[in-house]
Amino acid sequence: MAHTAQKLSTPYRTIDTDPHFFRVLKYTRVSDWAYAAGLTAGFPGLMMYWDRTEPATPAKSMSSVMRMSTTLGAIGGFLFAYNRSAQRLWGWTENEAEVQRDETEMRARAAAGKKIYGDSELSPYMQGVAARNSTFSGLMFGLAPWFNFVNHSHHGVDASKYSKEE
Repeated sequence: MAHTAQKLSTPYRTIDTDPHFFRVLKYTRVSDWAYAAGLTAGFPGLMMYWDRTEPATPAKSMSSVMRMSTTLGAIGGFLFAYNRSAQRLWGWTENEAEVQRDETEMRARAAAGKKIYGDSELSPYMQGVAARNSTFSGLMFGLAPWFNFVNHSHHGVDASKYSKEE
């Protein structure tokens, strides 16, 4: 049974409905990392503010609170940056730079005779299972962060467009 990602009407061009984890990171903009840094610093900053306005913990336990809040801020910041990048690949937010980069990279892969979305050791059935489990998984980050680590051909776009001459 072939897997076909649901076609959605998006305000911008869809690049990939199930991008590989490393592709999302590669397409992350500097502004996304700036937001991530702000969240990473903001969470412990908020904890310090709350502790100053209404102390609730003994002074010696504050270091544990700061470590935990920095860790949570970093995880939240990373997920926020990752999701912003994924939304551009899905075509939900402005993505002109990513569209151009995608065209260049994928056309080069096609011209070199490589598989557009990489090689996979999984059977076609298992690739479909992986795609069904991770397509648009970024929508559920609040419940369970889930990433695509599988190379497969189910990306919600016609890959033959990269082989065509313009």
